[in-house]
Amino acid sequence: MPPSIPENLEKVRLRITQFEQKYGRPEGDVSLIAVSKTHGPEMVREAWNAGQKAFGENYLQEALAKQEALADLDINWHFIGPIQSNKTRAIAEHFHWVHSVDRLKIARRLDEQRPASLPALNILLQVNISAEESKSGVSIDELDVLAEAIALLPRLVLAGLMAIPAPMDDVAEQRQAFRRLREARDTLLAKGHDQCRHLSMGMSHDYESAIAEGATMIRIGTHIFGLRE
Repeated sequence: MPPSIPENLEKVRLRITQFEQKYGRPEGDVSLIAVSKTHGPEMVREAWNAGQKAFGENYLQEALAKQEALADLDINWHFIGPIQSNKTRAIAEHFHWVHSVDRLKIARRLDEQRPASLPALNILLQVNISAEESKSGVSIDELDVLAEAIALLPRLVLAGLMAIPAPMDDVAEQRQAFRRLREARDTLLAKGHDQCRHLSMGMSHDYESAIAEGATMIRIGTHIFGLRE
């Protein structure tokens, strides 16, 4: 019988704690975002009952259906997928965090469409850290200008950076990519973006390297829920 979701969560949490200790991070410094895309609401509920409160979704329609089915639970919803202009209103209305903002047009729409009854929306800027043509994300060179413009939007909080580096097996190369994101974040902090402290980086195959380089959020799906449905 395969391990259950609570057992998988326990293993991932233990590994996070071990990596925090190994790399001199304070215990509890790294938050786990359970990536629940393609997994049904009953699996999210099982994870929530095992103590997991933050969930990441890539696909808006699927996420909205899940949110409706799980409305009785106090879930911290993170949107982590690519954002199309026609999806911004629903994202602004239904999520606590957005990890994948990569252009000013999207940020402005999220700002305008965030309901006044809700707190300001936490956003992370997605950085194309490996300069891949096929990947979304702002370049390191363009980051400063985008951050300055977003800092003026009252319904958004620039809370940090996110990246999905090109897949690589070499740990030194993994760490180098994550280090570039951390250095970019540190530059923004030094320029006065004092709420820009989060680093959403690291997934099932590379989260040790991400934690070693300062990740504050890691996004894990397969190791919790199994292979995608």
